[in-house]
Amino acid sequence: MSILTRTITVSPWQVALERYRGRPTVVLDAGRHKRPRRAQHEYVDMRRQSGVLAVQEIPTADALTVKVSVAHTWHVGDAVAFAERSAEPWAEVYLAIQVALRDALTGLTAEHVVALPRVELGSRVRAAVAGVATDVGIIVDEVVVKDVVLPAEIRSAAAEVAVGRHRAQAQLEAARAQTAALRSLANGAKLLDDHPALARMRLVESLPFGAEVKVVLGDAAD
Repeated sequence: MSILTRTITVSPWQVALERYRGRPTVVLDAGRHKRPRRAQHEYVDMRRQSGVLAVQEIPTADALTVKVSVAHTWHVGDAVAFAERSAEPWAEVYLAIQVALRDALTGLTAEHVVALPRVELGSRVRAAVAGVATDVGIIVDEVVVKDVVLPAEIRSAAAEVAVGRHRAQAQLEAARAQTAALRSLANGAKLLDDHPALARMRLVESLPFGAEVKVVLGDAAD
């Protein structure tokens, strides 16, 4: 009597782990497969998945606390290890990302944490968790540091500094404009002093329409 009684179908995005009478687990790829009687099958999704870590509050070297949010993408690289090596494989990787993130920021001041390139930080964390992830059958595709948030009082102080900087810049520009205007007036006054005829011409030009101009000759009063 044949022990092959029916078939199972494995979808393109998954594999099936077949366990039969204590033999080593067999990985069945996409397609239809004959199923031995009393064989057990577990399906593992091989598609890429994504998620977000809970916001991490990390102390800095200058006794402040920064909040860091991290997103990640991953997929199963070894279905057997993923299903059999750990009861909660992703939980182990999750913890490893938390620890790696704290290790990467340990000893840095809040200013340095904010200035650290996020792409570089994400790459460092990803490299640090690669070994733990591989051991439980997971491949971490990407770790993205989304936000680094300073304490409210530090953000407020930084905003005041930025406003003060812009205000000082505006005052400097206003002073430069005023200096230029005064310099222009001084040059104009000197020009008029050096050329009396030009001064009289400017005076005539400034009179309103219809005004009368009386010219008094130098010897008319004699």
